[in-house]
Amino acid sequence: MFTRIVEIEAKTGKSDEAISKLRNEVVPVLQKQPGFIDVIALRDNDNPQRIVCLSFWNMKESVIHYHREHYDSIVQMLSSVLETTPTLETLRVEISTPHRIAIGRAA
Repeated sequence: MFTRIVEIEAKTGKSDEAISKLRNEVVPVLQKQPGFIDVIALRDNDNPQRIVCLSFWNMKESVIHYHREHYDSIVQMLSSVLETTPTLETLRVEISTPHRIAIGRAA
């Protein structure tokens, strides 16, 4: 399994809109991709404009195909809320447990 780490910097005051666009526009595209497993979006408490997305894929080739076919259109979807170009990294997953992540719960 592989994870793609995408870090974005939203424009000041646009992080809620960025999260909304991720949820309503990007996630549906991801869910249609061969090899896509899951996605998690994280927002920095100290810098709410910083958003890190982890998408999980069954094979590296699936990540490569998604990037080649959809990355530019995804960046275009988000362009109105982005301060800078997203940074990307793809890593192999070495350890995973069944996750019980509750969205919106305070630690």
